[in-house]
Amino acid sequence: MRRHVLAAAFGLACSLGAAQAQQAQEPITLRGMGSFHVGGKLVEISGRPVKDVVFTPGGTPARVDPNGTYQTGQMYVQYFLPQNERGSAPLLLWHGGGMTGVNYESTPDGRQGWLEFFLRKGWSVYNSDAVERGRSSWAMYPDVIPGEPLFLTTANPFERFRIGAGGGYDADPAKRKYLPGSQFPAEGYDNFVKQIVPRWTSTDQMIIDAYIAEVDKVCPCVISFHSQSGQFGFKVAQARPDKVKALIAVEPAGIGDPAKAAALKDIPVLMVFGDYIEQDARWPTIRKTATDFGDKITAAGGSVDVVNLPAIGIKGNSHMLMMDKNNLAVAQVIQDWLAKKGLYK
Repeated sequence: MRRHVLAAAFGLACSLGAAQAQQAQEPITLRGMGSFHVGGKLVEISGRPVKDVVFTPGGTPARVDPNGTYQTGQMYVQYFLPQNERGSAPLLLWHGGGMTGVNYESTPDGRQGWLEFFLRKGWSVYNSDAVERGRSSWAMYPDVIPGEPLFLTTANPFERFRIGAGGGYDADPAKRKYLPGSQFPAEGYDNFVKQIVPRWTSTDQMIIDAYIAEVDKVCPCVISFHSQSGQFGFKVAQARPDKVKALIAVEPAGIGDPAKAAALKDIPVLMVFGDYIEQDARWPTIRKTATDFGDKITAAGGSVDVVNLPAIGIKGNSHMLMMDKNNLAVAQVIQDWLAKKGLYK
């Protein structure tokens, strides 16, 4: 596995400047856009009490029988197809834990997000809400989804996502202590936590099944995945290696099946990691787990490139790289890698 710095890519990333600002003002011309739900199955529920429910204050009660057939495990996907398509295959964006596809739409402080960046570059972009998130809807629990949803406080991501120092969160935005040189938009933190949704730790297979259904419908494709979706991206590619042209693992918090690493030998892989990892309690181990998995892919004859952004001069990145102030520089590194791999016209 090549742990190189991609200096040339960084040079191009830093050249965005006025040209990127001008590009952002140009109209986006689409040949199509839309959305669909994919995957899921029907589940029978029984044994629940029948209730009379008043849906509107002052309304007449309606009898609701919760027993019967439910649609569960489906996933929502929204797509944008550029008129001048230059990506050789669609680009799928998969978010991390407790998040939705909103992560990629724009930044919490209102700047251009990765969805728009890659769309402007000429990629057909498919952005999804994973199973049990956002517009994919929930399923009944514990009848369908074992256990209970996990909710995060507004303070939780501050340190865990390498945005601020340990104990540095304060309800008063003026008193929060951010990591030195942090690129996370401080003025957008409160908007960021509004994106957080409940999640389960017991839905992995449901999510994988839905992502496979998306791949079967849309691909061949390139998949870019973040954090929790690390395991989903690698495992789905292992299940459908003939339909995946490249994998972009943005700070993957999970991996694929090491015993099936050879299934990825014909799929180029890029791993991207941000800043402050060495001083974090968890992330050195998480990164090593990912790069060790990359070594197994390489040993099986595959191609894996690892970019540690501080090593190429892109510094201050939190775990939420797509939201940081230098998010377009990071996106440009990915774009240049895709072009180098022959996936861009």
